[in-house]
Amino acid sequence: MQTELIIVSDYCQKSRIEPSFIWMLEEGGLIDIRMIEGEHYLELSQLGRLEQYSRLYYDLSINIEGIDVIRNMLDRMEAMQEEIDYLYSRLRVYESDERSVTDM
Repeated sequence: MQTELIIVSDYCQKSRIEPSFIWMLEEGGLIDIRMIEGEHYLELSQLGRLEQYSRLYYDLSINIEGIDVIRNMLDRMEAMQEEIDYLYSRLRVYESDERSVTDM
């Protein structure tokens, strides 16, 4: 499987964000940057999160540490939602089994 890459400098120029912001995110462990033949690249799959981080940083003035806390909370909320969805699906199985028994 081939990963699509975006040149960091091109992304920064088109998005009108400072390259230093990208480096701070990388230092904070929020994104991964690849170095290939002297050029820095982002994976296309990171763009959604990067845009979210950019809005938090530039629009809401949240620092990198705050962005990290928010990211962790969102990840936990997503995991909890997945667990809730799983539990609901399991509950439906038991409810349908119960109806089958009462219909007899």
